[in-house]
Amino acid sequence: MTVSWKTRTRRTATKTGGSATSRFRCFLALLAVLLLSAAAGSAQDSKPKKGEAQPRSLSGIVSLPDDKPAARAVVLLENTKTKAIVSCYSQTDGSYFFHDLSPDVDYKVGARLEDAVSPTRTLGAFNPRKDVVINLKLEKKK
Repeated sequence: MTVSWKTRTRRTATKTGGSATSRFRCFLALLAVLLLSAAAGSAQDSKPKKGEAQPRSLSGIVSLPDDKPAARAVVLLENTKTKAIVSCYSQTDGSYFFHDLSPDVDYKVGARLEDAVSPTRTLGAFNPRKDVVINLKLEKKK
């Protein structure tokens, strides 16, 4: 005697007229659409809008009077509007980097290491470049 087992999906009626399975699938589809639209919306917010000023960056190399890279030199960046000063150390290859600078503000940048200082250079608000490079050369104090 052969016995066959048939599997059958049981569907239960809901008050809205659809089955519980189709209602669950509809809920998952709606949830997926909401998550995708939220992700797309947040990705658009991170981009600057047309006509809005984009932040810029400043980088360069600090060198000694003999043109060798100056490692661990202190690089000072001054916001001329707020007079706030931010500093960083140059890397072993003499490089430094500042990011997220406002394009509407003038900045003064200079470096120092022991008894040597560099002349102060200005990054003007009218400079249209997004990535600005200013190399600094240290000179012995007199």
